[in-house]
Order: sequence, then C-alpha cells, then structure tokens
Amino acid sequence: MASDCLFCKIIAGEIPSDEVVSTDTTYAFRDINPQAPTHVLVVPRRHVDNVAAVTAADGDVLAALVTTAQQVAAKEGIAGSGYRLAFNVGDDALNSVPHLHLHVMGGRQMGSMT
Repeated sequence: MASDCLFCKIIAGEIPSDEVVSTDTTYAFRDINPQAPTHVLVVPRRHVDNVAAVTAADGDVLAALVTTAQQVAAKEGIAGSGYRLAFNVGDDALNSVPHLHLHVMGGRQMGSMT
C-alpha cells in the first residue's frame, strides 16, 4: 500500500466507497464521476502505479482485474448487452489517480472511440 494513494486508502477502508465486488486480490467500486449509467472501477489490492508499469510478472494481476470486471458486468446486469473496459495512462488520458484501475462502463450504447 502506498501511504499517499487515494485508491490504497479506499481499499484499506480509510475513505468510504460504494463497493460492488470485493475479492482477495481486487476491489471494485462505483466511480464518483460516472461517464455511463454503470461506471465501476476495478483496482488491484496490491499497489501498481498504472498499466504502463505492468510487466509480464503481473499477468495474474491483469487476469484478476478482468475476471472481477466480468463479475461486475454480471452483477450490474450489463454482461448480455455489452460493456466497455478501459485503462487510462498519463495526463493526456486524464489518469488522475496513480494506481492501476480498470473502468467498467455500460448501461447504454457507448460512443465510437475514433
């Protein structure tokens, strides 16, 4: 845990969040500024700065994030209609919290990414 990391503090229960799914290795909670009717962040319990810092040794972390995202989609009722998964890296992508997180967004038709 990074002592100054917002998401580490959320995982530790020091900052309240709206939990959606919790596993031994991940934690999923509602985004406070949702961009879709369903907008949930999935974070690893172990601090990793962002997806650019992920190495081959972190394959288990990525698999856990995706598996949890699938659970979120099922629980939120968007698995059948479709959902978007997104990682943001750096300032241009508006990545404001330096802790690896996967956005799960759905509940409406998503716009084109082009």
